[in-house]
Amino acid sequence: MSQSPELAFSRVALLGKVNHEATRATLMTLEEELLALGVDVIIEARTAEQLEGTQSPCFSLEELGEHADLAVVVGGDGNMLGAARILCESDIAVIGVNRGNLGFLTDLDPDQVMDQLRPVLAGEYLSEYRFLLQAEVIRNGERRDVGRAINEVVLHSDKVAHMIEFEVYVDDHFVYSQRSDGLIVATPTGSTAYSLSGGGPILTPNIAALTLVPMFPHTLSSRPIVVDANCTLHLRPSPDNGPLALSCDGHMRMEVLPEDQVIIHKYAQQLHLIHPKDHSYFKVLRNKLGWGSRLF
Repeated sequence: MSQSPELAFSRVALLGKVNHEATRATLMTLEEELLALGVDVIIEARTAEQLEGTQSPCFSLEELGEHADLAVVVGGDGNMLGAARILCESDIAVIGVNRGNLGFLTDLDPDQVMDQLRPVLAGEYLSEYRFLLQAEVIRNGERRDVGRAINEVVLHSDKVAHMIEFEVYVDDHFVYSQRSDGLIVATPTGSTAYSLSGGGPILTPNIAALTLVPMFPHTLSSRPIVVDANCTLHLRPSPDNGPLALSCDGHMRMEVLPEDQVIIHKYAQQLHLIHPKDHSYFKVLRNKLGWGSRLF
């Protein structure tokens, strides 16, 4: 198919929530309309299974960056998070269509998706980069497990509502020891997710910072801390703990034994997010959190 030279993005990948009828309808609309515009469309392999009759080529999520310059993710923030952990590895822009609930990361309205996407394809868009975290479990001096998160890394007990003890270091500087249900280490992207529910601050996406939010600490003096995103965090569980767990975006779960250490730092690759030209982070916050509108 000949590509349209006037388009800023002429190779578009589509992916979305599997086995969800509303998402399927949006994906079919996108495929039809994009092909009509002369865009080369590719479909993520698992997504293609719910699009009967699609004639577009299919590739795995890991391969999308080799064949497209824009990925359109249809679903909720969970779908965007899952895609982001893979798509950050390639030089591909990502935009989301909200078929979920809150939708902090998914800008486009499914009922107006092409009206909002056409200007983006033509080059009318805002661009930003979001950093991810890498979490490592160190056992006997060697890296045992590794995971990535765009929202947060959480150290917690392997049991439900069970207090644990651990020490926190920032760049080898001792911060505190703590008895709590765990610790949430969140990026600015994740500051409106689990961290917010735990009483953490909201960080605007352009801030290079992390929040450390204690989970139900056993002291009233324990408060969230904001630290430089370029630091390295060391979490050292007490030997008296039972088995702990380290979760990345609530998805990947790694075992942490009493003698293990946890290292958390910024991941080398970033997620390239695209927004419509009229996007405003503060407007998103007002809409999603029910904040008041202007008084005058």
